[in-house]
Amino acid sequence: MSQTNQRWSSSTKSMDDGMLDVLLAGAGRAAEALLHQSVSQSVSRKPNQAGIEEEERGSLLSKMLPFSSAAEAEAALGRGMTAAESLWFSYSASLPDHLLYCHNVAILLIVYTIAPLPFALLDILRSPSPPKLQPRAPRLTPAQILRCYLDTARILLLTVGALSIFSFPVVRAVGIRTGLPLPSLGEVALQMLVYFLIEDYLGYWIHRLLHTPWGYDYVHRVHHEYSAPVSYAAPYSHWAEVLILGVPSFTGPAIVPCHITTMWLWFVLRHVEAIEIHSGFDIPFNPTKLIPFYGGAEHHDYHHRVGQKSQSNFSSVFTFCDYLYGTDKGYKLHKASLTKLKEMAAENNLEQAASLEQARKNDFDKKP
Repeated sequence: MSQTNQRWSSSTKSMDDGMLDVLLAGAGRAAEALLHQSVSQSVSRKPNQAGIEEEERGSLLSKMLPFSSAAEAEAALGRGMTAAESLWFSYSASLPDHLLYCHNVAILLIVYTIAPLPFALLDILRSPSPPKLQPRAPRLTPAQILRCYLDTARILLLTVGALSIFSFPVVRAVGIRTGLPLPSLGEVALQMLVYFLIEDYLGYWIHRLLHTPWGYDYVHRVHHEYSAPVSYAAPYSHWAEVLILGVPSFTGPAIVPCHITTMWLWFVLRHVEAIEIHSGFDIPFNPTKLIPFYGGAEHHDYHHRVGQKSQSNFSSVFTFCDYLYGTDKGYKLHKASLTKLKEMAAENNLEQAASLEQARKNDFDKKP
């Protein structure tokens, strides 16, 4: 029986090897025939057909503008290009859309490197003016600020860089455009307003979720390591928080699609705003104080000062969400006590002022 099984196994193996040889030989002949046919078609292809196929390959690469010259672009527009459009055409005509979208990473890192620098210098130089919002908090050393910058830049590069690679199909699907004409200033301004309102509302609720016990302990705690925030700590966060907060930032452009240059501007303004409210400085004559319902550095600095137990000031840009949902009560008490302290100090009632200051510290933000 064993010998029979061995002979059967040997016979089966020989048959399988033979069939495999036949299949391989057939596949080789078929591949050779296809190659010969492809070469023949390539040799006999007409020049205009080659041009069409080259254009199709260009469309697969998502080339920015399908024009070979500025004259063709103006003919398609039906008018002459503006100076901004000519500049845009010169820069982007030969760049794939995906590469243009990935500019977000470079723009973000450049803004993060440059915009916080003036505030960081004020911290390093221990400048008494403008005043710090938390004057008693120890100021960071240059080495600590540099460490914050390097850690944050690394997280931004890894998270935003990866997201830019994989989210491009979504960007195209929602209708972010890259061609001509460029948007008007009025269109850009209106879109900026819509994006700020949408981001502020969604960001408010996400921020509240991040202050739940689980959200704070496992994610948001990293951002609150700086109880007295500095400009370079604006995007300092857990990598998951960077991705989570990217959702409200992208929701506005997804609902109201824009030109990619508008999206770049939106990301720049949102990032600069985040840097400003984390600066830790009360800048006199700050033009942002003229914006209705704008929270600013003082509004957000209080949230960092209280830290984990904070039940106030979850909004990142405006104050109306905190007002509507009653999460500004602790901040209002804080402001009222500061006003009373200043009045007492002006009246030289130092003992009562010191007592009020101590009571204010003990009850810091107990009320939501």
